[in-house]
Amino acid sequence: MTVKKLMRIIPGLMVTISALLGLLHSPWWFALTLFVGLNLTQSGFTDFCPLEKILRKLGFSEQ
Repeated sequence: MTVKKLMRIIPGLMVTISALLGLLHSPWWFALTLFVGLNLTQSGFTDFCPLEKILRKLGFSEQ
């Protein structure tokens, strides 16, 4: 897996899982959905994404 692919998969899974948990368990899970959305928005403006830095440090390839 490349960093580029994981940068789409992980936030997508987090939003899906937190939305399901928000509907089925507790509305407080929607806070995670909000956090992921805000992080994606700020990374679009600043080109800084904490997940990208973490994945690179874990050794995932760029290509």
